[in-house]
Amino acid sequence: MTQSIYKSNISRRQFLKQGGSLAAGAAVLGSLAPSTFAGENNTIRLALIGCGGRGNGAVGDALSVVGKGPVKLYAMADTIKAKMDSSYKALQKRFPDKVDVTEDRKFVGFTAYRQAIDILRPGDVAMCTTRSYIRPLHVEYAISKGINVFMEKPFASDPGGLHRILRADAAAKSKNLKIAAGLQCRHSPARQALIEKIRNGEMGEIPLIRANRLGGSGWLRSQGENSNILMNQLQFGRIHLFWVGSGHMVDNLIHQIDECCWIKDAWPVSVVGMGGREPHSTDHGQNIDVYSMEYTYPDGAKAFCGFRRANKTRSEFATFIHGTKCAAQFSGRTHAATVHMFKDQRIEKSNISWTPTKDAHSPWQYEWNELIESIRKDRPHNEIKRAIYSDLTSLMGRAACHTGQEVTWDKIMGSKFQFCEYLDDLNYDSPAPVKADKNGQFPFPIPGQWKEV
Repeated sequence: MTQSIYKSNISRRQFLKQGGSLAAGAAVLGSLAPSTFAGENNTIRLALIGCGGRGNGAVGDALSVVGKGPVKLYAMADTIKAKMDSSYKALQKRFPDKVDVTEDRKFVGFTAYRQAIDILRPGDVAMCTTRSYIRPLHVEYAISKGINVFMEKPFASDPGGLHRILRADAAAKSKNLKIAAGLQCRHSPARQALIEKIRNGEMGEIPLIRANRLGGSGWLRSQGENSNILMNQLQFGRIHLFWVGSGHMVDNLIHQIDECCWIKDAWPVSVVGMGGREPHSTDHGQNIDVYSMEYTYPDGAKAFCGFRRANKTRSEFATFIHGTKCAAQFSGRTHAATVHMFKDQRIEKSNISWTPTKDAHSPWQYEWNELIESIRKDRPHNEIKRAIYSDLTSLMGRAACHTGQEVTWDKIMGSKFQFCEYLDDLNYDSPAPVKADKNGQFPFPIPGQWKEV
């Protein structure tokens, strides 16, 4: 009942590569009006801020947009030069005519993002693709400079950071900036087709949604003498330390939590949850291994969202909808648009009543196609509020599991909690915001004692 009816072992990297290939062969979708935003030419220039795998993947999608005018990678910024150079080499090899980053447009350091953004022009895009800890500063600065933004998920590691981005939304709207957020599944035509059927009442009321991402994963081993060095934490703590990247549940399940809110066209009023670590865990990081969350929406409907990392166990990566008339599948492994309606509540291949036209591109490619077209046609495109609200919803669930308490929408909206109080002043010698003990063990949530809202 709970397993996706289609399975695949495809990785996100392979998915992105295939999506790029599809985009490269796509037909031009209509004619575009002339653009005057870019001064002497109409090239949209990109500044990549954060040169990791997600940044490279986003650049690949941006440079694979077809038929919507020229796009080039123009500047890069990172705290680690070697990582930036490696990123440049890989992207330049893949897109030799679209990567135009000279040495004087490669910036290194904690304030490098400012230099990269400062050389952009109106109509260009700042690609904020670091881990979530520093995203609010980058997005806020780009908006202050009148530059369009693509921001990868998660959008901040804590409620305080998310509210900082929300405060920048008014400026973004007043400047008519285009802001895209890395919750790419919203751009899937197949999912949009099912949403239309839901809105038209074809599934009846929606009292129940189930969204799970269950799989295996490795634990963090002791980092020894490197445990409490800031720059080391930024590398090994990407999914293992909450202050760096929100933790592995939010980092992964935020997509499906966003899907639940999209399906309901609402934000939850409350959430309760529970979870824990595997017996005899040797994980030195902060994550717990199991998260089980029950969200309640204004009409009383429930969304049950689960995340688990445990090797040699059943895997699942899917979102299911149970309406009063029938059930549906909304997504599948690797965010594939595995979309079906069923004749009744039985989620079986033989019971499918409707399947939409298959998506032509990956959801990541659709996301960039729409952003570039919105810039060209100067149409409204601002995803800040709904993206930040989905992240706040995810943090509600994380907090409920970590603290053992009910967390309400009002509480998360009023929270100013931050894991690190000195983000604006971070440098290579800054103290690490979280400390491991003498055995290299970082503090992990104990319900009844933990605080993060």
